[in-house]
Amino acid sequence: MDDGKIAFFYGSHMQAAECDPAAGAEAAPSGDEAADFIARFGQPDIVEVLLPDTSGVLRGKWVPGTSMGKIWRDGVPMPRSLFGLDIWGREVNSTGIHIETGDRDGLCRPIPGTLKPVPWSPRPAAQVLLTMHQDDGAPWMLDPRQQLVRQVERARALGFEPTVAFELEFYLLKPWGPGEAPVPIFPHTGEARQNMYSMSDLDACAGVLHEMREAAKVQGLPADTVISEAAPGQFEINLYHRPDALAAADEAILLRRLIDGVARRNGMRATFMAKPFAEFAGNGMHVHISLGGVDGTNAFARPDGVGERLLRYAAAGLLATMKDTLLFFVPSFNGYRRLVPASYAPTGISWGYDNRSVAVRVPNGPPAARRLEHRIAGAEAHPHLVMAGILAGMLEGIEREMEPPPPLSGNAFEGETERLSPSMAAAVEGFLASDFITRTFGADYQRIYGVMKQEECGAFTRAILPLEYETYL
Repeated sequence: MDDGKIAFFYGSHMQAAECDPAAGAEAAPSGDEAADFIARFGQPDIVEVLLPDTSGVLRGKWVPGTSMGKIWRDGVPMPRSLFGLDIWGREVNSTGIHIETGDRDGLCRPIPGTLKPVPWSPRPAAQVLLTMHQDDGAPWMLDPRQQLVRQVERARALGFEPTVAFELEFYLLKPWGPGEAPVPIFPHTGEARQNMYSMSDLDACAGVLHEMREAAKVQGLPADTVISEAAPGQFEINLYHRPDALAAADEAILLRRLIDGVARRNGMRATFMAKPFAEFAGNGMHVHISLGGVDGTNAFARPDGVGERLLRYAAAGLLATMKDTLLFFVPSFNGYRRLVPASYAPTGISWGYDNRSVAVRVPNGPPAARRLEHRIAGAEAHPHLVMAGILAGMLEGIEREMEPPPPLSGNAFEGETERLSPSMAAAVEGFLASDFITRTFGADYQRIYGVMKQEECGAFTRAILPLEYETYL
């Protein structure tokens, strides 16, 4: 980043807060997030208020920085019908939540801890995530975050606090013009080759990747490991585990925005599209999760076989509900192209120990780190819905004391496990017919999310591909 554009957030306030313990002590939080932000960073020109819609697309407004306090005092009105917009931002009238209801507003409140500076902005800017409520303060259950709140509350009622870490894969690409297709080449060399875990690839992109790490530091996002992945220009950034599933999912949304923003500032594009290139690996969103007990220790590490039994129950619940919740994990037509054999994306309903070919992996590690890794979701999926689906499945298994099939070793792609739904159409059908979805997420949410994805799927199945013209015209 050039100094002229980043001085606002890398100026004396940030340096003092990071480097001088006394300065940090003087800037102790007052309980007023807006005031604390201004004390640390100065008043921004604008505040970007962000509401993730049903597809995870960020909707919102620019609010003048001088009105920052009103966001916390009065909330932000936004149309409830935003949760009835499709991936293109168009109204899906079959949801029944648009003009036929008067297109009423919901009241959006800031999510604590999500007020952040925007280091890649060309002007002093802040951003904050919102969540929607009804007029009486009750949650608006069409907001995906509220669905995750419900599952976290279920876990807490059983004595568990989820600890979660997200891993996000993405491609860095050179910009492309109208009518052009993006090309899978390494942005700095123009090469098209696989070079997994390559240090030279990290070095070649060190400028933009370090900028992402620095921006994450400024925003307080717990970015951890950075990896050069399996395809040219493909990388992974991991978030450090958090004993707070809601905060972890919020941070995954913010990290995607950060990666995209920093890439654009550097003349590149970042994509989280699940399968942008047929010949190369897709982008996944892997989620690591354990359940903490009331004493703060990992419930999966409890002695005398108790922890291992809980882990098996949780894995069994994930497998039993996998077809029901697949549309949360793979919400796009393109996403099903990623779920192909020998691609490090699962194709079967399977689990195993230290096995990257299965859908639910138990990584190696010490007992305190005992956890499940859910490997199905595409990187474009909605983190709140992904986490809600995972947690709901785990709790189903624990509450019903389900036992999983034997864990798979070796190549799960060659096994005889039940296959995941092969297409978006099949996943939509399974979602709409699922009793588990009805009783866990509610009939209204099932219908609205299902018909939105049904119409999205229909748009793709009706489209005539260029290959069809080349072949049949």
